[in-house]
Amino acid sequence: MNTTTASLIATTDWSPLVLSLQVAAVATFLALVVGVALGWVFARKQFVGSGVLEAVFMLPLVLPPTVIGYAILVAAGRRSPLGAWLREHFDYTIIFSWHGAVVASAVVALPLVLKSASAAFSNVDRSLEAAASTLRQSPFSVFLRVTLPLAWPGILAGTLLAFARAMGEFGASLMVAGSIPKQTQTLSMAIYDAVQAGHDDLALLLVVVTSVLSIAVLVVSNRFFSLR
Repeated sequence: MNTTTASLIATTDWSPLVLSLQVAAVATFLALVVGVALGWVFARKQFVGSGVLEAVFMLPLVLPPTVIGYAILVAAGRRSPLGAWLREHFDYTIIFSWHGAVVASAVVALPLVLKSASAAFSNVDRSLEAAASTLRQSPFSVFLRVTLPLAWPGILAGTLLAFARAMGEFGASLMVAGSIPKQTQTLSMAIYDAVQAGHDDLALLLVVVTSVLSIAVLVVSNRFFSLR
């Protein structure tokens, strides 16, 4: 490592990295809770319109991030019924706050957890669940002790992919949370701002950090996919 690189690392503001990890962790947790629940429903319950409903939840995987950001603004922005209610009763808004980045990241990461969870639940041997049911186990107990442990490697693999996706979220988060230094500026936004300002060395450093983190997550995720 040369002197210039060492100096750049020492003088770089690493708050975007900390915020990115914070946002990605919370967003992934939300996507995990919702994705596991929806994955189980779509894997085990057949009802009219289930395919269409699942496709709706999968839309963030294919829609442009700006469309997702606009949809969040319409649903929870200050002029929306929900946003106005939160503003009036709690003096709170997700717009231009890191909570907005969490919501945007959770929405775009949800399909990865949902699809992995649905596939994992579909591959669980139903005879094992039936055997557990004969031992006077409640359906919830069977789910916790049999279904979830058997499906967990696939769910965890999808969750790690969701974390990587949340870490790299840009378009939707920028529309909802903006890029406010030390408040809502994540790594992807810091890279964009560095390029716009002509700070190529800083942009390259942040790109390398982001790439290393993403590769690490993908390697671990592939490991769990191989255990399915």
